[in-house]
Amino acid sequence: MQQTTDFAERARAVLRYDLPASLVVFLVALPLSLGIAVASGAPVLAGIIAAIVGGILAGALGGSPLQVSGPAAGLTVVVAGLISQFGWAVTCAITLCAGVLQILFGLSRVARAALAISPVVVHAMLAGIGITIALQQIHVLLGGSSNSSAWANVTELPGQLMNAHGHGVILGALVIAILVGWRWVPAPIKKVPGPLVAIVGVTALSLLPTFGDVTRIQINGSLLDALALPSLPDGNWGAFAAGVLTIALIASVESLLSAVSVDRMHTGPRTNFDREMIGQGTANMVSGAIGGLPVTGVIVRSSTNVAAGARTRASAILHGVWILIFAVPFAGLAQMIPTAALAGLLIVIGCQLVKRAHIETARRTGDLAVYAVTAAGVVFLNLLEGVLIGLALAVALTVWRVVRTNIVSESTGENTWRVAIEGSCTFLSLPTLTSALGKVPTGSSVTVELSVDFIDHAAHETIEEWQRQHVATGGTVDIHDVGAVEMASAVAGPPMRGFTPFDKRSGVVPWSSWQREEVSSVLHGLAAYHRRTAPVLRPHMQELVHAQRPETLFLTCADSRVVPNVITSSGPGDLFTVRNVGNMIPAGQADASIEAAIAFAVDKLEVSSIVVCGHSSCGAMTAMLGKTDAGDKHLESWLAHGNPSIEAFDDGRHPVAQSAAEAGFGMVDQLSMVNIAVQVQTLQAHPLARRVNVIGLFYDIASAGVLRVTPTHIETLADAA
Repeated sequence: MQQTTDFAERARAVLRYDLPASLVVFLVALPLSLGIAVASGAPVLAGIIAAIVGGILAGALGGSPLQVSGPAAGLTVVVAGLISQFGWAVTCAITLCAGVLQILFGLSRVARAALAISPVVVHAMLAGIGITIALQQIHVLLGGSSNSSAWANVTELPGQLMNAHGHGVILGALVIAILVGWRWVPAPIKKVPGPLVAIVGVTALSLLPTFGDVTRIQINGSLLDALALPSLPDGNWGAFAAGVLTIALIASVESLLSAVSVDRMHTGPRTNFDREMIGQGTANMVSGAIGGLPVTGVIVRSSTNVAAGARTRASAILHGVWILIFAVPFAGLAQMIPTAALAGLLIVIGCQLVKRAHIETARRTGDLAVYAVTAAGVVFLNLLEGVLIGLALAVALTVWRVVRTNIVSESTGENTWRVAIEGSCTFLSLPTLTSALGKVPTGSSVTVELSVDFIDHAAHETIEEWQRQHVATGGTVDIHDVGAVEMASAVAGPPMRGFTPFDKRSGVVPWSSWQREEVSSVLHGLAAYHRRTAPVLRPHMQELVHAQRPETLFLTCADSRVVPNVITSSGPGDLFTVRNVGNMIPAGQADASIEAAIAFAVDKLEVSSIVVCGHSSCGAMTAMLGKTDAGDKHLESWLAHGNPSIEAFDDGRHPVAQSAAEAGFGMVDQLSMVNIAVQVQTLQAHPLARRVNVIGLFYDIASAGVLRVTPTHIETLADAA
């Protein structure tokens, strides 16, 4: 019964959402499939076959539920070249073999590797294809024939303009005008796809006697007659293999990138990329086996599908069914379409492949050269060479960005110099490195700050040799490893990149991790602060010159392991910090220092909260439990303020102690948490502090985690939020 109900609900959803969406996609796909076939130089109905197979098979088997597949403009240039070289039957065999290769991609689970190709190269490839299509189809629109060479299409264009066929130009221009202006039509009319309106309307107009001399699409037979078996080439197997690889890679990349884009358009199930490859490969095998164009995921149809309200893969499958139902009896109607009309459609499609947003993104990200070189290579060389050149340039640009090093040498005083090396220090950095080291005068005292995430043997050897020579001539060299990777790592084994989100001088890690002196020095830390941190901090501090505006009074233990600004991710001006041994607030307002801090924070600074923060392994709590001797009368006198906490602890019977014990904390940490709860209660009864929010926190040093302490239990901050 439950299964019947679920099936009925799914059926209703398909009828309500997917059926209408499939009809919209069908109306968009039909003219585009014809146009792409014409642009590829393939049999016109090969585009219809690919649309049917792509819609039904890729829709049913693919891993992207809302993606719609079919013949794509991105492969027209490649297919046209293969047809010119091998003929249609061999091109079908190439498509079939490319499908097999795609299935292998999916089965081997390497589909995501295709996404490693730089998007700017893919965008530029599509732009180059669009420009090529537009250049070719302008000649067709003008009544001539296109050349395979883009340069020939450009140079012969003036002559073609002089000999333009007037009626064809009018029809093609009218298609372009309708498609360009369709964005401004009223919303109810806009529901009808612009390409369908343009092709049907212009075709109807062309039936008038005035346009009787225009050239129309030629179709030899019905859809069943268009079915054709593939054949293998007589030779030239290297070019055949290259064609298979080219079709497989471009179709895979275009399909996967389209799937990624579709995922961003909806909130439903995400794409299974390996399954999508298997679905695309199966569709290409079948399409190639029966005489269809190569199939890919098509972003134009897919975005239309999502915008039309599709919810499941049923929409993509149904769109293929509608094309099949239409094409079997009515394919012959395509012979009425003027070639100039389809040329106008293809010119617009080509121009739409050159997206302003992609160019702007490339300019903003510094990849405009990659975009321009790739597009030019695709247009004036060929698609494969253009893409390879673009990828090589993109890789070179990435390598330059990643491995470049910022090296500065500067005088810091009389006969003292500083050399700062940041980034990835490799053999590529040697010209800059040797130049910077060469500026240091002989006999000077030099500090080398090495803040790198990678250093190879060549850079290590250069620095070491310079250090040896500089010391030999009376100078001194002090090398500070302050980055993720130390200099000695270059010769300790194969160089490895170091990953750390912190600079070692930021206050997150101790001096011992980056100061090489036998005794770590606060003066060395201050020197590093003035050189590196102060310039970054200075603009913010200038805003705080005349007044502080902290949000919180942070009362914590004097323990050196507790760093309030680190654990609260705060900076100067955020916390008004008070520290003492054991983070205690003496009862009865007995301590003038603590009372002054509370009064100033609440009355003058108007903080919104007070935090009491204790920590694990606290020496004060250990002494209060009698496990160590305080050893000093002043310390003993101060720890006496903790007697209320000892009484509340009651040998572990306090609810907070019991909660801490359940969490695995020992006796000292249990008392520390009870002490926090007691101090919070003291503040909540304070005449000033009761006006603000009082929070108890416990810092667990071993895990570097923070817990919240309430009057009755402890909890993680995630639970408390």
